[in-house]
Amino acid sequence: MRSIFLGGVMLLFAVSNAAAAGDPVAGRKAAAKCQACHGVDGQSKNPEAPHISGQVERYIIKALKRYQSGERQDPMMSMIVKQLKEEDIANLAAYYSSIKVTVEKPQ
Repeated sequence: MRSIFLGGVMLLFAVSNAAAAGDPVAGRKAAAKCQACHGVDGQSKNPEAPHISGQVERYIIKALKRYQSGERQDPMMSMIVKQLKEEDIANLAAYYSSIKVTVEKPQ
């Protein structure tokens, strides 16, 4: 019985991940709306906006949906995300999460 339950949970997880999978190329195009605050590469030059490149894809999706629902509040983000469709959110998350962030050791 336990193996059936675990199999069902794994299948549900796989389906939810597949549904969230976006296209990073399409996300790069959609990111034009994000560049003013978050920078062209997701590395913000604005102290009021966080860096988002390299962020976990599912976290980005969750955060954007929270802005859409009003659960998270920010005047600029709330205005921008209302224009986004489910596909746009998945694509943006795929794009920003695909950007590799490297940190160099100070010399």
